[in-house]
Amino acid sequence: MGNFNHPDICWRDNAAESKQFRKFLECVDDNFLLQVTEEPTRRGAMLDLILTNKEGLVGDVKLKGSLGCSDHEMVEFRILRAARRAHSKLTTLDFSRTDFGFFRDLLGRVPWDKALEGRGAQDSWLIFKGHLLQAQE
Repeated sequence: MGNFNHPDICWRDNAAESKQFRKFLECVDDNFLLQVTEEPTRRGAMLDLILTNKEGLVGDVKLKGSLGCSDHEMVEFRILRAARRAHSKLTTLDFSRTDFGFFRDLLGRVPWDKALEGRGAQDSWLIFKGHLLQAQE
């Protein structure tokens, strides 16, 4: 949980206009995190976020008014036991039956020199990640 000053992020659509906020969303996505706060916590903006790596681990999220002179709402939530765990949308891949030769062949067909030419580390990572995810399908 934390106070993140990213007021321009639309969490419902997982979108942002500025590059800085899009990078933050990519970081959340790349680390398989879910944001569970649903209501604005400060002047109509959702700044106090609860990030979790398991769907169903955090629940009963409620805003409780402000404490003292703070202009932020207090956020109350429960960490749920494993017995109430919801079905995860994340896919866990079973690599024990993977044909790595075929996988290597699929990635080997990509003209990497041309695909990554003139790109920085972040753009190169996103291109590689896209090809990697496509090869997994």
